[in-house]
Amino acid sequence: MHNEKAELRSRLLTRRRESSPEWRETAALALAEHAVALAAPGSTVAAYVSVGGEPGTRPLLEALRGRGVRVLLPVLLPDNDLDWAEYQGPERLAPAGRGLLEPTAERLGPEAVRTAELVLLPGLAVDHRGLRLGRGGGSYDRVLARLARAGAEPLLVTLLYAEEYLPELPAEEHDRPVHAVVTPDGVTRIERG
Repeated sequence: MHNEKAELRSRLLTRRRESSPEWRETAALALAEHAVALAAPGSTVAAYVSVGGEPGTRPLLEALRGRGVRVLLPVLLPDNDLDWAEYQGPERLAPAGRGLLEPTAERLGPEAVRTAELVLLPGLAVDHRGLRLGRGGGSYDRVLARLARAGAEPLLVTLLYAEEYLPELPAEEHDRPVHAVVTPDGVTRIERG
């Protein structure tokens, strides 16, 4: 199982690296257009700042803020867990470890994610059951477990490129499904069994 996931991660990351910056920029604008509609004005969204070849989130972060949405961004802790801070614009992001950009606002604690009605999860792929393949660090598995323990039920959404929504992914017992994927082509809600 571990080797299968590692090979798939490698293939997907290579494909992302090979895409042109222009194509990624166009995709990011389309993603923002579709994903912003999932957040109600005045709601709270837990999002993230995309890096490298990830589906771009910067236009989405600004669109959410412009809609009056409170946006929480992760701050990576030394143990790979995530703290959260409010997004206050691109000028208030600072370089952090692993090539990440993090908000400079006051830290709100790992439990702050429980206030979100919508949680955007990074991923390399999602299958038709809603199972998400992340990078393997476990940070977002912890977030999902924290939400489940608290009884919080936000809408869980992964931003992907269209070819990363796959029929089936290797699954492990701890994997928790997402409710929808957003690609540059639109929103796909995932039906439960």
